Amino acid sequence: MAAAPASADAPPANDVVDALRNENVFVDPAVSTEELPQAERDALADAADSAANPTYYVILGSETFNSEASVDSYLSEVQAEVGDGTYAVLAGSQNLIIDSTELSPEENQALEQELLARGEGQVDTLVAVPEVVEEQESADAASGVFGALLLGLLVLAVAAGGFFLYRGRKRREEQKAKELAEIKQMATEDVVRLGEDIARLEIDVAKVDDLTRADYTHAMDSYDRAKATLDNIREPEQVQQVTNALEDGRYYMVATRARMAGEPVPERRQPCFFNPQHGPSRQDVMWAPPGGTNRSVPACPACAQAVLSGHDPDVRLVEVDGRRRPYYDAGPAYAPYAGGYFGMDMMMGMFTGMMMGSMMGSMMGGGMIGAGDMGGDMGGGGDFGGGGDFGDFGGGDFGGFDF
Repeated sequence: MAAAPASADAPPANDVVDALRNENVFVDPAVSTEELPQAERDALADAADSAANPTYYVILGSETFNSEASVDSYLSEVQAEVGDGTYAVLAGSQNLIIDSTELSPEENQALEQELLARGEGQVDTLVAVPEVVEEQESADAASGVFGALLLGLLVLAVAAGGFFLYRGRKRREEQKAKELAEIKQMATEDVVRLGEDIARLEIDVAKVDDLTRADYTHAMDSYDRAKATLDNIREPEQVQQVTNALEDGRYYMVATRARMAGEPVPERRQPCFFNPQHGPSRQDVMWAPPGGTNRSVPACPACAQAVLSGHDPDVRLVEVDGRRRPYYDAGPAYAPYAGGYFGMDMMMGMFTGMMMGSMMGSMMGGGMIGAGDMGGDMGGGGDFGGGGDFGDFGGGDFGGFDF
């Protein structure tokens, strides 16, 4: 990086580079909050964070540069350190540079001219720049001529509704964040439940045989893996890794207790359908949701007894839009949660079907998966459907699953 800034009044380029690397936005200390309110600064930061391609904003004081050439020189110095991306540099109200490595020089210049025509203070237009660049890149890949025409249309669309494009993306991100929070809370409850189960086990690993010690160690390792993964999930799909580790840990806790009691180690089966927190299922029972028909589902001893005695099993409930409902009726966002317990091949089809209704009885009546055989044997010593493929699931293709 060159040692001297392009102008004596310009902030050191190193300061700009550090800010762009950390936050994607640099605002000259000389720019007051009256000139650029905090809300507009936050809007720029949000736009940079949500951009599909790297996007950087540099806002400088009106007296920093006296020519576009000096702004270009200063920007080149910064770009050499930060790297490729889309740069929007605003120095006062009439010195605006848009330089994206995703666009041609002509396209960058056209975008500059359009933004300058909007006048000072059009931050809602600046935040739309990433969207325009992304759309233009896709258009260029299809056709050079069509891309040039599309750029003109997109620039006009940005002029009329740039802010609404930005808000649409924000709404999608907010919905995703909400779903992630709900699913992460659900997985946290499951991790805590397994941790409590382990804590209640009184075991001296120095006094048990090698097989018991190995099963207990496996259970502890799975619990630790679930906790570590939970702390780092950023996408709803990643919760599958957590519940997969929990399913593993719960089975080995059952195996450990059996060995300590001198009993045979149970076969490895899928978790209890009604509430995976209950651990491995022990048998299959005939069960029907409200308004549905009977199907064979795996159940833990307590849930099996409840169903066989005509009572409601202890179903795992989750919070969805402020309402408590069964996890299997919570919508497609919860497919990864269940997929870690039962396998994504089955659960993705199941939850996709559930998008079409509100209750399990109505959702599953019209063909929930249409995927046929769900990947073979789903349990340790028996198939999930109780004597047949999980795809059969109690007498019919799970794709039909007509409760």
